[in-house]
Amino acid sequence: MPKTAPGQAVPADIAGLSFEAALAELEQLVKQLEDGKAKLDDAIGAYERGSLLRRHCDNKLREAQLKIEQITQSADGIAAGKPFAS
Repeated sequence: MPKTAPGQAVPADIAGLSFEAALAELEQLVKQLEDGKAKLDDAIGAYERGSLLRRHCDNKLREAQLKIEQITQSADGIAAGKPFAS
């Protein structure tokens, strides 16, 4: 399991995942951890990977929010420049 510092990018295998795929894997890891049957080292590894998956999901959500804001601002600019037809 590659370790990354808090400010570093997530590993390539996680960075290549879609938001939905990362979230599904994160949910699976949470279920495994909640089950409590994993060995300690496996649980720590799952927790580390889960943290990276959560960071990736947060980044994807932030990117989507920025895109929506850009679209909204662009649409507002277009609408402000054109009066409504009567």
